[in-house]
Amino acid sequence: MVLKQYTAYLILERGLSVNTRECYLNDVKKLLSYLNDNNLVLKDVTLDHLHNFIAELHDLGISARSQARIISGIKSFFRFLKIENYIDSNPTLLLESPRVGRKLPEVLSIEEIDEMISCIDLSANEGQRNRAIIETLYSCGLRVSELINLEINKIFLDEEYIVIKGKGDKERIVPISPTAIHEIKLYLDDRCRLDIKPEEENILFLNRRGRRLTRVMIFYIIKQLAELAGIRKEISPHTLRHSFATHLLEGGANLRAIQQMLGHESITTTEIYIHIDRTRLREEILTFHPRNKG
Repeated sequence: MVLKQYTAYLILERGLSVNTRECYLNDVKKLLSYLNDNNLVLKDVTLDHLHNFIAELHDLGISARSQARIISGIKSFFRFLKIENYIDSNPTLLLESPRVGRKLPEVLSIEEIDEMISCIDLSANEGQRNRAIIETLYSCGLRVSELINLEINKIFLDEEYIVIKGKGDKERIVPISPTAIHEIKLYLDDRCRLDIKPEEENILFLNRRGRRLTRVMIFYIIKQLAELAGIRKEISPHTLRHSFATHLLEGGANLRAIQQMLGHESITTTEIYIHIDRTRLREEILTFHPRNKG
């Protein structure tokens, strides 16, 4: 009963996406399972109980990063319980997350992206589609979920922008490059020959059966192209998003503008690209400055 009400709260009050809601609910289910195993009920949970729960996660080998995410989900749940008067006090107010070192994401060079695109076999049925996918991901800095749900009526090719529905169903306008527009137009000619399922008629990128692509399929396409291009970095569709933002910053783009295009709610999230830029600058200095040459 409580989980059903919490789910409604996440939808109506928080406006969270399906994926984010599932993560929050899974975190709560972990806690509820722990409480059940220890004969505890929600109204009796104390900070000590929560510390023991986190310690058990650590013993199970769950990483500090995953622990921090679970704690975030639990805090959200207890805030809801307090708002709805299920509990008298919130035991998570003093619950601290483990310190997580911020790992800088991999970034592809322009040359590496071009090499991946050149490895696409345009004679294959999905060749032009895959080319349009890579160009769209890199041109617009999309999340993979945003790409697979990209709707045709939200693409304005003549005006050179697209409307993206991001996290929490919030929409944002993102410019799209002439190169990506060209590849999409070529792909649309191929798309017309598909047997498109009625519920997918407005979805841009489809598989050969006329259905929208899955996240797993996009990962597979990226991994395969990276392998063909001889790229040894650990990359994913998100790598193209990181590359998009990093190349914009290196080119002199304003950090606020990058934040808006990426759909980040907080500028703090976008600031990671400043660290990437500084790291690259240091590497350039160490490599090319005459005092550093052996």
